[in-house]
Amino acid sequence: MTIEAIVEQYGLAAVFAGAALEGEAAVIAGGLLAHQDMFPLAGAMAAAAAGSFTADQAYFYAGRRFRDHRWVAAARERPAFAKAMAALERHPIGFIFVFRFLYGLRTISPIAIGTAGIRPRLYAAVNAVSAILWAITFTTIGYAFGDTFEAAVGRLRHDSRLWWLAGSVVAAGFAFALIYRIRSRRT
Repeated sequence: MTIEAIVEQYGLAAVFAGAALEGEAAVIAGGLLAHQDMFPLAGAMAAAAAGSFTADQAYFYAGRRFRDHRWVAAARERPAFAKAMAALERHPIGFIFVFRFLYGLRTISPIAIGTAGIRPRLYAAVNAVSAILWAITFTTIGYAFGDTFEAAVGRLRHDSRLWWLAGSVVAAGFAFALIYRIRSRRT
């Protein structure tokens, strides 16, 4: 099975997982792949929105359900948690809407919001609208700059070595993010 066939078969699932675990880079890549006609742009947007929404809902409920667990207690000790709580106290709905757009607050914020006693229905409604807007924004960036990327790198569709290179870069990014999270949790 070729790399193209794998991307065509699992592409939207990869966008979903990337949006849930990593964030913007995976969603921009989804827009780029939609520009390459690997799957529809609307599908990339939907997968990105669903992945982001699902992950943030899980973090919200983890913060809500496990307030006293050592995992949440460790998150409370991080400076980003305090920033998230301060912003949430000033502008609760606005913060729920924008946290996914703020660097360094995307993962910790839903946990903080869950511990703050925000009603689950309110959080889910605002989270859904925000996830949709976020997904549309970042997949559109990837889609819009597809021609520029193709001109710089060449047609990715026909050179499997570039897919391996792109896959290696994405894997290295995930590894770096994992190492960064592990180290930041220790401090």
